[in-house]
Amino acid sequence: MLTSGKVPFGEPPEREIDVLRRAVALVVDRLPAGWSINLAEEETGSRIDGVANLVAPDGTRATFFIEAKRSVIAGDLASTLDQLRSYSLSHVESPVPMIAARYIGSSARKWLEERNLSYVDATGNMHISLERPAIYLHDRGSDRDPWRGPGRPRGTLQGPPAARVVRALVDFAGSMTVPDLIRLSGASTGATYRVVDFLEREALVTRPRGGPIMDVKWRRILERWSEDYGFQRSNSVNAYLSPRGIPAFQEDLREASGLRYALTGSLAAHRLAPHAPARLAMLYADDAEQLARRLKLRPVETGANVLVAHGKYDVVFDRLAHDEGLLYVAPSQAAVDLLTGPGRTPAEGQELLDWMEGHERAWRR
Repeated sequence: MLTSGKVPFGEPPEREIDVLRRAVALVVDRLPAGWSINLAEEETGSRIDGVANLVAPDGTRATFFIEAKRSVIAGDLASTLDQLRSYSLSHVESPVPMIAARYIGSSARKWLEERNLSYVDATGNMHISLERPAIYLHDRGSDRDPWRGPGRPRGTLQGPPAARVVRALVDFAGSMTVPDLIRLSGASTGATYRVVDFLEREALVTRPRGGPIMDVKWRRILERWSEDYGFQRSNSVNAYLSPRGIPAFQEDLREASGLRYALTGSLAAHRLAPHAPARLAMLYADDAEQLARRLKLRPVETGANVLVAHGKYDVVFDRLAHDEGLLYVAPSQAAVDLLTGPGRTPAEGQELLDWMEGHERAWRR
């Protein structure tokens, strides 16, 4: 059963028992008719934060052992699940582990879903999949913590320094030390350590104490980066019309000289994995207005077929590909730009990521 109902976020649950009650209430709201779940609060005095009993219409039941948290770090989930599985109650056979939290970030949700483990957060993010009794509940709440307070965010890949570190980690294969990453990315020492620490907490890389960075989950890193970086939201973007269409625009760009630019989006993806012809040209340029004048593009409010981005993210010009007289961003940059672009470009971004997974040697250095 897949539901999409949403409830207002309201006030944040502050105590563990509040987290537990909110989680169970959200599950109740999404259960089919005839099903029930209740929090056995008499059990919450044990080492287990919460025990909830799920009952199907035919009387088949499952018991959840719940770990309640204010925040969840993906890198800690393995030990948390081991701890839950070590608990026992004499009257419960084969308990089902569940994580309940005020908010569970995307990396932690993916980690749990890959292992078919149950979770609920107070914004409505939820995944429960059982064979007995047979039930499937999956829903989306918030993609960001609605109760995060002011101040510097602890979990973020925002900003040009983080972009440099992410791009280097993704573009270069094999294990590397943090000094290697500093040299390859061009980011500061402090920024590099902060990003690596964040990715470790999100279980997107591993790094033994004092050792090299290994097990880089580059696809998930790009998907996580797309939550903090976007082609349009992280840059100034000018919209234009190329009256003669995209192929003519590409030809004009090929013949122009002295412009610093890089094609991205559908055009960059099509170069690697041809699909339907691109209907929108996305590119970066040092000077959008100069490029528009040179290529005779018309500024428009609606009906644009060319989007030109410019801003502080100079990393977009790193490791460009030269192909038939045109310059293209690296596949990692094209993928995140598609994931955060307009229209159907997010679907194209997933298609490009699929291609990148199947042809890793073709693009990772």
